[in-house]
Amino acid sequence: MKLVCTQENLARGLNIVSHITSKNINLPILNNVLVKIEDKSVRLSTTNLEVAINCTLRGKIDEPGEFTLPSRLFSDYVNLLPAEAVEIETTDTNLGIKCGNYETKIKGLPASEFPLIPQVVKKKVYSCSASEFKRALSQVIFAVSPNESKPEFAGICMEINRENESGRLVLAATDTYRLGEASLALEKGSGAENASAIVPVRTMAEVLRILSAFKDDAEAPENLEIAFSESQIVFTLGNAELISRVIEGQYPDYRQIVPADFKVTAKLSRDELAKAIKTTSLFSKTGLFDVTLEFVPPRGIIIRSIDLQTGENKVELAGEVSGAENKITLNYRYLLEGLNALPGSEVSFSLVDAANPCLIRSIGNEKEYFYIVMPIKQ
Repeated sequence: MKLVCTQENLARGLNIVSHITSKNINLPILNNVLVKIEDKSVRLSTTNLEVAINCTLRGKIDEPGEFTLPSRLFSDYVNLLPAEAVEIETTDTNLGIKCGNYETKIKGLPASEFPLIPQVVKKKVYSCSASEFKRALSQVIFAVSPNESKPEFAGICMEINRENESGRLVLAATDTYRLGEASLALEKGSGAENASAIVPVRTMAEVLRILSAFKDDAEAPENLEIAFSESQIVFTLGNAELISRVIEGQYPDYRQIVPADFKVTAKLSRDELAKAIKTTSLFSKTGLFDVTLEFVPPRGIIIRSIDLQTGENKVELAGEVSGAENKITLNYRYLLEGLNALPGSEVSFSLVDAANPCLIRSIGNEKEYFYIVMPIKQ
């Protein structure tokens, strides 16, 4: 194998694929990146057996072949090279690298030991704005349950329903204490069928990372392709491709817990509300993380917390409040994470009573995102 490519392209490709490799004593080949010249292109591949990432590079190919070498070492070394042409050539058990006045040899393993990355049959293919997908994913990923005893809650529900919500992709996540749902429009030409899958949160974190890797690239693709198969899902962004298994099972019908009618609604400054919750949280009970919000129409809301060890705090916030007096006690951490995910400067806070979840939206962006938090029962 012999090729020449730019240090910039090689470094970016390795940064995209190298993250999922880790020290694996039982199967050392999983620590390696596969460099393969195929169909006159250079492809980098890594896998942890659950997720596989491919990235294609442009380069001058002098001799076909394939080889694997330690992913982290290869990536770290290339990132330190000058921005010049990189010459790569295999010799027996080594990969030789030359760039400017730098020259090294890295020991590797034969490509024959590298796991086979499956070719996914793409049955349903959709396209959406990469930046909008990144926005929507960022708004829900923090709500995924860290507990994997219920596998469906350890993933993000992706749903395309052409009948009820034409042309939109919906992402939802919950840990049963809070829930976020974000949606975005699909591009023209996307598949016309319904589709759904529960995607592991680790896979989604990798998708976010790859999307972020392109953020400063003027040539970054605008659209993300998403393809569903029976048991796998494929995300394609330009020359990068991520293949992952999906979680088997049915995602809970979370829409039935979203309140439709409310007794009181408040319109508030998002930043002022977040600041008031942060100061009040200093006096919340350890382990309970409770703050109480009292709705006092029409003048505003009062946020309180009392802890016998530290003291108490009260903040009055002006706002536009309509409905009846009411109050609810919430986990301040869940509340702040939801507020941070909301776009815009104003939020609406809707409440049924102290026993039902409250609904938070961004005023002017109600269709794109909502967040609900379950109350702490007194």
